[in-house]
Amino acid sequence: MSQSGEMSEFGYIMELLAKGKVTIKNIERELICPACKELFTHPLILPCQHSICHKCVKELLLTLDDSFNDVGSDNSNQSSPRLRLPSPSMDKIDRINRPGWKRNSLTPRTTIFPCPGCEHDVDLGERGINGLFRNFTLETIVERYRQAARAATAIMCDLCKPPPQESTKSCMDCSASYCNECFKIHHPWGTIKAQHEYVGPTTNFRPKILMCPEHETERINMYCELCRRPVCHLCKLGGNHANHRVTTMSSAYKTLKEKLSKDIDYLIGKESQVKSQISELNLLMKETECNGERAKEEAITHFEKLFEILEERKSSVLKAIDSSKKLRLDKFQTQMEEYQGLLENNGLVGYAQEVLKETDQSCFVQTAKQLHLRIQKATESLKSFRPAAQTSFEDYVVNTSKQTELLGELSFFSSGIDVPEINEEQSKVYNNALVNWHHPEKDKADSYVLEYRKINREDEMSWNEIEVCGTSKIIPDLENSSTYAFRVRAYKGSICSPCSRELILHTPPAPVFSFLFDEKCGYNNEHLLLNLKRDRVESRAGFNLLLAAERIQVGYYTSLDYIIGDTGITKGKHFWAFRVEPYSYLVKVGVASSDKLQEWLRSPRDAVSPRYEQDSGHDSGSEDACFDSSQPFTLVTIGMKKFFIPKSPTSSNEPENRVLPMPTSIGIFLDYDKGKVSFYDMDHMKCLYERQVDCSHTLYPAFALMGSGGIQLEEPITAKYLEYQEDM
Repeated sequence: MSQSGEMSEFGYIMELLAKGKVTIKNIERELICPACKELFTHPLILPCQHSICHKCVKELLLTLDDSFNDVGSDNSNQSSPRLRLPSPSMDKIDRINRPGWKRNSLTPRTTIFPCPGCEHDVDLGERGINGLFRNFTLETIVERYRQAARAATAIMCDLCKPPPQESTKSCMDCSASYCNECFKIHHPWGTIKAQHEYVGPTTNFRPKILMCPEHETERINMYCELCRRPVCHLCKLGGNHANHRVTTMSSAYKTLKEKLSKDIDYLIGKESQVKSQISELNLLMKETECNGERAKEEAITHFEKLFEILEERKSSVLKAIDSSKKLRLDKFQTQMEEYQGLLENNGLVGYAQEVLKETDQSCFVQTAKQLHLRIQKATESLKSFRPAAQTSFEDYVVNTSKQTELLGELSFFSSGIDVPEINEEQSKVYNNALVNWHHPEKDKADSYVLEYRKINREDEMSWNEIEVCGTSKIIPDLENSSTYAFRVRAYKGSICSPCSRELILHTPPAPVFSFLFDEKCGYNNEHLLLNLKRDRVESRAGFNLLLAAERIQVGYYTSLDYIIGDTGITKGKHFWAFRVEPYSYLVKVGVASSDKLQEWLRSPRDAVSPRYEQDSGHDSGSEDACFDSSQPFTLVTIGMKKFFIPKSPTSSNEPENRVLPMPTSIGIFLDYDKGKVSFYDMDHMKCLYERQVDCSHTLYPAFALMGSGGIQLEEPITAKYLEYQEDM
């Protein structure tokens, strides 16, 4: 089955496979990478002991790097000012290969990504890909599979002059294939090359000695039982495995080989049992198919009965409406004919005119008495016109709310699984949607199915389904400025629970704009405290502020401390959100142009006078006198748990109409192309205030604080966010 030189640590496994009458082509399922779904190419062993292609690890890390830095802000917005590359750059690939690579230089963290095989997060540590072992055993088996699959394709000699001859040997030391003649020439007897290790023709050349990825000059000679990976003596002396239990490589080789051999012998010895179980599974599949069809027929029967009841009720309701309509129309028709008779030469009036022509007094009196009563009655009806019937059919509106709710909960009876409950407080939408739910009997459910759909008034959209193992899920790629409905149901085996109540979430009006606070431009570190991640800023009302307030007798105004975003906007639609701490005294938020920011930062004392700023919220009347329909900035005032809507000529001057409760989270929507900025209540995605803004220059997210206060930028919803929520 193989050349004599090829019997290494994987040779015994191949022998057992041959004895068990299992051909190399039958193990293709074990040779497929879980990421790319193709045969492994240079597989690496992850800390969870699953293998994955070298290129697939790079692509996963690059994808996570892009999603973490950009958070989807520019993925759906082609007009974003940030440069997007069509494919990963060589700079990024080199950066990932280098030891100590981090996904974000601003917030150092280890290279963590979900394993495609087990879906658990694996941490590559400081060295990243360089800290992973190459799975040479798996690589060699893949190469054997390829050779078996292309048996007719020969491996040609690498040293022959054209045309090359078919190779007969491959040298593992030279990493080349030779025909008989070339091998004799390049490996003459009596030389060092004659002692090289050679095998049958192959294109897979592996090193003779495995070197430690942590200490590249040291060979592997021990095995860490805790981490289940080979290590060198330096790793044990002072490295990451100093306090771990290790054993010699020969002992680990012998132990693992014995265990693997016993397991393989056991499986091969149970071949007849496996075949009988496969036959049993085939019967179960057929039985399941028959039972499924029978269950469908029964369900159709039940629904047809419901349809019959609905059709019967529909016919009865429509008949009642038609009867009422006919009765009312008859009354209107009679009343209309009576009024037409009041017209000259028509009906009652015409008849009375003819009676007046009667000259015989007795005959006239005999007829006129009754006629006069009719004329009086018609005259009274003219004075107080009243329709003979109502036109409204409010009493005939069918109330189906209760029945609709019951039909919405229609499910299989006695399922034995409680209905999951969606946690509205922990569910939110930002760049993605996060749906979190609670199951009263969590251990009884194997999995959940999250369903969601876009709510469209015109068309009834179908539900999208996602299978989830946990109790929370992130849904990406939702349309902006849309409303979505979410619901969850639990599964235990083949039994399904009813769906939970629907959760309605509104997506932002534009893609989420990703930025951090700028620690350089105008940042006052004496008054403001910025965290390391640069997504939270606090205003410290300390001793310096008290000294400034001491001079208030001479007209000194305590200054606002400005801080802006580190990324400007030059085109497109963008949305960002943040939270203002409830204890904040005065905070101003919005957008400002680059030239206006320079003006503010040059003379901050003048710029903070209550009569200087148009949107200060100070009820001084200056806003009405100086209001401009399009200015290079727009700021709203937030403080003392209130949201103050700035004055404008079209708004009421009553203060209570301009003061709203402060939302838990506030969003800002900037449409640069239309020159419009809007402020949103994120909890309900409701616009609180909007106005025009001059977009002739670069605009920046702008913030200002006075007194004690704090601003926290909303964290984008990513896989790490979900992991943090579960830990909480």
